[in-house]
Amino acid sequence: MSVVTIERQETRPHIQLLEKEAIERETVYKSEGLNLWYGDTHALKDIHMAIRNKEVTAIIGPSGCGKSTYLKTLNRMVEQATNVKVKGKVWYRDKNIFDPTLKVEHLRTDVGMVFQKANPFPKSIYENIAYGPRIHGIRNKAILDEIVETSLRKAFIWDEVKDRLHDNAYRLSGGQQQRLCIARCLAIEPEVILMDEPTSALDPKSTLKIEELITTLKDDYAIIIVTHNMQQAARISDQTAFFYEGEIVEYGETKQIFEDPQDKRTYAYINGQFG
Repeated sequence: MSVVTIERQETRPHIQLLEKEAIERETVYKSEGLNLWYGDTHALKDIHMAIRNKEVTAIIGPSGCGKSTYLKTLNRMVEQATNVKVKGKVWYRDKNIFDPTLKVEHLRTDVGMVFQKANPFPKSIYENIAYGPRIHGIRNKAILDEIVETSLRKAFIWDEVKDRLHDNAYRLSGGQQQRLCIARCLAIEPEVILMDEPTSALDPKSTLKIEELITTLKDDYAIIIVTHNMQQAARISDQTAFFYEGEIVEYGETKQIFEDPQDKRTYAYINGQFG
């Protein structure tokens, strides 16, 4: 049985160059010296990362490396955990998301979240989509009808549910429920969509539909997806970040990461030598 030695290499100049290139385009998120602890556990270590608009950014790495923690930090959902301490800055557009004057609910309106397991509300398909717009003060039925249809169309599910909008959402299949949750996210018109392993519980056919949907949505949104499926990252993402033990080992264009990784740890991981 071969033993893989994971060597630590300094790749900061490479990461900084990519960050500079991303900033010269349009950057929606920029992390500067981000560190996060759960109690005494140092979960994120000096994260520097710029994320571009209208691209899919994949975050890969073994379990427990900080992928989901980083994703949940971007909309401050990570603060729902106990004993969390954060240092550093995360800029969304031109605002530090940890600025006490920034309202979390405003951030989460701009930054939608899709979870690993579909979580529709125990309501009708229609009410799942209309819920967010109603919270934001929209009461006109004609406008709500339009939002519901538009959101379901964008999520590639309208034709499957248009004749059953008043059915309970729990009657949908797992893949349909996940696309419904994406439609619910789209209904509040976010700029960024965070996805935490959105296809890990789905069959291959449903996974393909979600991947096709993501590829279409990036024309209008910045999408950041955590995935354990490296083939998925290679298929749908423009940029890929490899996390390991709370650090970004390597971050760059997906083609380069998978075909010409600059760090031995990246090469070992994408070739299945650990993970």
